[in-house]
Amino acid sequence: MPRTRIGAAKRRKNKRILKSVKGYRGPSGRQIRLAKEASVRAGARATTDRKLRKRDFRRLWITRISAACKNNDISYSHFINGLKKANINLNRKMLSEIAIDDPAAFKKIAEEAKAAL
Repeated sequence: MPRTRIGAAKRRKNKRILKSVKGYRGPSGRQIRLAKEASVRAGARATTDRKLRKRDFRRLWITRISAACKNNDISYSHFINGLKKANINLNRKMLSEIAIDDPAAFKKIAEEAKAAL
C-alpha cells in the first residue's frame, strides 16, 4: 500500500485558519503559526465578552432607572425595594425602557413603589 501524504488536508486546514483571521493586522493575518494563536485568543475573548456584554447592559439599565428615580425623588435602592414589596415584577430592562419612552408611566410606578414603603 502506498504511503499517503497529508498535503491536501493540511492545505484545507490552513486555509480555514487563514479565513478565520482575515482582516487581522500584521503577520497574525498571514502566517499560519501566528494566525492559529490569534484565532484561539479571539475565540477566548469572544467567550469572555459575551459574558461582559450582559454585565454592561445591566449596568446601563440600572443607571437609566437611577436617573429616572432621582427625577421622582426616590433613590434606586428604595425604588427596587418598593417594587418588591408592592409585588410589581418588572425586570430592569423593561423599567429602563419605560423610564425613557414613557416618563408618566414610570412616575406612576415610582408612586406605587413609594406607597409600598
